[in-house]
Amino acid sequence: MERPFSLLIKPASADCNLRCTYCFYLDHLQMYPDEKKHRMSTPVLKQLISSYMAMEMPVYSFNWQGGEPTMMGLNFFKDAIEFQKIYGRSGKHVSNSLQTNTTLINDEFAAFLAEYRFLVGVSLDGPENIHNKYRVNASGSGSHNRVLKGLRHLVNNKVDFNFLVLVSEANVDKPFEVYNYLKSLNVTNFFQFIPCVEFDEKGNKLPFSITGKQWGDFLLKIYYEWEKRDRTHVSIRNFDAIINKMVLGKPHTCVLDNNCCQYFVVEYNGDVFPCDFFVEEKLKLGNVTRNGWRYFLNTGKYRKFGQNKMKYNRECRQCGFVEFCHGDCLKHRKYGQENFQQLSFLCEGIKSFYRETLNEFRKMAADIKTRNIAR
Repeated sequence: MERPFSLLIKPASADCNLRCTYCFYLDHLQMYPDEKKHRMSTPVLKQLISSYMAMEMPVYSFNWQGGEPTMMGLNFFKDAIEFQKIYGRSGKHVSNSLQTNTTLINDEFAAFLAEYRFLVGVSLDGPENIHNKYRVNASGSGSHNRVLKGLRHLVNNKVDFNFLVLVSEANVDKPFEVYNYLKSLNVTNFFQFIPCVEFDEKGNKLPFSITGKQWGDFLLKIYYEWEKRDRTHVSIRNFDAIINKMVLGKPHTCVLDNNCCQYFVVEYNGDVFPCDFFVEEKLKLGNVTRNGWRYFLNTGKYRKFGQNKMKYNRECRQCGFVEFCHGDCLKHRKYGQENFQQLSFLCEGIKSFYRETLNEFRKMAADIKTRNIAR
């Protein structure tokens, strides 16, 4: 069996019907200046799916993102499912996920997602006054009401989904307001929090980004509220990932791993890159219409990129928490210069979070192991 990997697919590239102020991916359209509209063609889709499903994988994991992937329209995803049926093999498992702002989801689209068991990630930053600060359309109008409209279609069709919250300057100081709002919607108990960390070309933090201390404070407040009231019935991916690593001995998220070779990004035209945050011409590995997945896995450029995670700062090597963050995401170690030996911009907050919670997570993991043995 090949080393397992998943695909993060950008069928509409960075094209989106919104213009969120903090979006890091819009700049990537500069890579494809000759086309104003970016849409994955049927031949590229077919080659992408057929070649991937020819590999020996425990699960064929297709993660559809953007930009806004639903701009492709429902027929595109119907074609994707048909190709998965054609090139899939008996007994093999296929997983589809979709990250969306939901504003283009209607009842028919939601019914399709439910029928084929897509796991949907819904981008929602909190109540209207918070969400609308940065998640806006081209005219500057907030998207909150349209998000809830699409969300209702998901709920009515019993689609599995979770909330993904980007923690920015708009909500980092309002953890309880955000967390309680998500719970009050009473539609899912699965949440994930992502830090907004963006820099200008000189390495200066952009205004909507957060600091390490803010990130640590936010996570701690969420943790204590969750641990006190919701541990048995609310799933927070940030916390689940830590416990899973303790129980299973291996990470399920790249942030907790010591190597970044976990998935490939596939752009609308079939170009392949090693990471969502590093879709750069100099890191392009090839194209699915010309190269195979074994080539991508074994190319020196991909292996070297993955190994960058172990280029720790000297402080990291002496840190008691390094086995859980491994210096953090490379994106947070690269600001202003190509130097992955810098401390993570979020280091202060990461350490404060683990300092307060790691022993409790160890107790939770031990309890899970004990209960599993008892079975």
